[in-house]
Amino acid sequence: MGGREKAFLTVGGVPLLARIAHTLARQARPIVINASGDLARFAAFGLDVIADEACRGPMAGLTGVLDWFADADRGITHVLSVPSDTPFLPDDLGARLAAALTPDSLVACAASGGRLHPVVGLWPLTSRRVLHAAIADGILGFHAAFQGQPVAPVEWPVKPHDPFLNVNTPEDLAAAEAILRQLDELT
Repeated sequence: MGGREKAFLTVGGVPLLARIAHTLARQARPIVINASGDLARFAAFGLDVIADEACRGPMAGLTGVLDWFADADRGITHVLSVPSDTPFLPDDLGARLAAALTPDSLVACAASGGRLHPVVGLWPLTSRRVLHAAIADGILGFHAAFQGQPVAPVEWPVKPHDPFLNVNTPEDLAAAEAILRQLDELT
């Protein structure tokens, strides 16, 4: 994206992070951001920011968030995680993932088009032990960490659009703008 931070890109004039926070605010609390670098850049969003000091990728960052909630004893038992570049998260994301999660599940993950989206998941705080073990073994990717683990996938349709579209390229950003125009026409 030409060096631009994806969370601050706009779709319909609204930063991706603001769109995501708005959708999540109706489903989960508190909403926190996990990020590296200068955390003050998120001040305008009014959300807590957990520093990702190791910068070892999404799975390590999520593990840090799970640790943060577990260590703080905030009465939180699960964390709903999403990436900062998915502007069209479903309004029923948390509820559907919670319905799929069993006591034996490591995580309930979103899926669309037959593809698992492990960053979009509902994680029991206890899952951090498995993630820590994977990281200690040098495994930093979700799919590899999931090997042999009970994962509950929850499939969403990709029509009229994939709710887990990641804005990774200028073309993805243009596609997101087109989707927003279609959604506006429907309302």
